[in-house]
Amino acid sequence: MLQFIVRRVLMMIPTLFAISIVTFIIIQLPPGDFFTTYISNLAAMGESVDQTVVEAVKQEYGFDQPVYVQYGKWMWKIITQGDFGRSFQRGVPVADLIGERLALTMALSLFALLITWIIAFPIGIYTAVRQYSVGDYLFTFLGFIGLAVPSFLIALVLMYVAFKYFNQSVGGLFSPAFSDAPWTIAKFKDLLNHLWIPTIIIALEGTAGLIRVMRANLLDELHKPYYITAKAKGLSEFQALIQYPVRVALNPWISSVGWILPGLVSGATIISVVLSLPTTGPMQLQALLNQDMYLAGAFVLLLSTLTVVGTLLSDILLAWIDPRIRYQ
Repeated sequence: MLQFIVRRVLMMIPTLFAISIVTFIIIQLPPGDFFTTYISNLAAMGESVDQTVVEAVKQEYGFDQPVYVQYGKWMWKIITQGDFGRSFQRGVPVADLIGERLALTMALSLFALLITWIIAFPIGIYTAVRQYSVGDYLFTFLGFIGLAVPSFLIALVLMYVAFKYFNQSVGGLFSPAFSDAPWTIAKFKDLLNHLWIPTIIIALEGTAGLIRVMRANLLDELHKPYYITAKAKGLSEFQALIQYPVRVALNPWISSVGWILPGLVSGATIISVVLSLPTTGPMQLQALLNQDMYLAGAFVLLLSTLTVVGTLLSDILLAWIDPRIRYQ
């Protein structure tokens, strides 16, 4: 196992290098650049732009040089200084911009993830053990509704309900009085008051799918000889269920860790836009739309790195949970 981990970590280096190249190429693909778009927008509003200033800024950022030179400078600063560049639109370091929203995004995503697992795990087991019961049909029906209804539509409905019947502001994660205020106990309480709506919406988005996955995998294991033998040897039905088939049925959950880590950072972008949440998702979308290349590139590189790391963690956890998996 140790050799496998070392080998995979060494393979991550060229993988991340290739990802960084593809990332830089992708953010360069749209025609023009941020400054071209910026000048066009000013011209559309009837404002003039000093072309000499624009050319000076382009020279400062290396836009007058070939793409591979720009990439080399970008990567060298990231490796040696941890500097992802500056956001053209906001005029501040990219690391500072991401850091401001990263904590809120991870807190929101973690709460939603915990609620998803707390709901999906027992319901998935129940619907498999009580197959074709009234409860199974009920949860299956609700699960299909959860899979079919778009999350942004649920967000709009909950926003209406919260405002009309609970008289609660649902835009953002803070009340206007606390948006720019320093962190205090009052601000933390205000965050909790606004956190429940986006948490429920994001949790519902993944709960329905996980229930179906858990049910299907557990049904495959319940009629296998090892489970019947375990009960025949005197184990209670609950003990045999948790110790053997549930443990095997968890494999798809564990293998999804590779997607959980980037999901914690990116957040639910569409829901964040609808609810005006100050998370990283809308910022990433805005950076791509405005061709803010260093900000967009930092997001793509960060999410790709977390995906690679998450895949490694899921492989290690699978070998630890399931004794049938070996990497020698």
